Amino acid sequence: MRYEGNIYRPPSEANSLLIQATIGCPHNQCTFCVPYKGTKFRFRPVEDILEDLRAAREVYGSEVRTMFLPDGNTIFMPTDELIAVLNLARELFPKLERVTVYGSARFILMKSPEELKAIKDAGLTRIHCGMETGDEELLKEIKKGVTPQELIDAGRRLKDAGIEVSEYVLMGIGGEARSARHARASAEILSAINPDFIRIRTVIPRPGTPFYEQVKKGEFTLMKPRQILEEIKLFVENLDVTSQVYSDHVSNYWNIQGQMPEDKNKMLASIDKALGLDDDLLEKTSFRGE
Repeated sequence: MRYEGNIYRPPSEANSLLIQATIGCPHNQCTFCVPYKGTKFRFRPVEDILEDLRAAREVYGSEVRTMFLPDGNTIFMPTDELIAVLNLARELFPKLERVTVYGSARFILMKSPEELKAIKDAGLTRIHCGMETGDEELLKEIKKGVTPQELIDAGRRLKDAGIEVSEYVLMGIGGEARSARHARASAEILSAINPDFIRIRTVIPRPGTPFYEQVKKGEFTLMKPRQILEEIKLFVENLDVTSQVYSDHVSNYWNIQGQMPEDKNKMLASIDKALGLDDDLLEKTSFRGE
């Protein structure tokens, strides 16, 4: 198998076979995102991808059960090429249970419902989607390149195709002034989609990004842990979904997870427990240092 650049995958794909299908991200404008900065997006030749699949079979045998296809927005691949990759993967790894990719709403909507159904039938089971926020003005500010309605349309199109939807929401991205609006709007959009999974992340300024420069120049003030938790609490309170919620990332201050709606009160109680801690102790319990 061959890889170019730094390879990123969701925490839930820690044990998955990684077969790189694209280089970089075709959007690559989000103000907070660092992984693909400085990388020109391109598709890998499909024959190279198929060759890497065959090499993986030689190394790992037929026991592979999960696979992730980096880089950013692999769903943007030409449909026939992505289907060819999925078909060979199923042939080489007959025990394959899950194949996932990254895909943002903008590029999901470039696929017709028929294309997405064909991709699902070929073996794609889940798409990880960086929604970040449901606040229309904030989406513009962080340069996501989509509207709230497009987020909803893309999520529903995936669900109609039978593809699992894993949506990410980015806490703290609006700052204190936009916190309540960000929390409520994000919950509203996700409630309209009802994704299979909702994954909570907390914004961290990364060198090399416009967001980092905003923080460095004092143009953006990061929220404190207590404020972030209050934002998450408001977000959870307003969710009306049947999704599994995770906070499976080192960026987060508290482990908040559960199946909605039955675990909603338990999740809110857990947040209240965190809010009852002293500020110094709350900082020390943060996942950020792990």
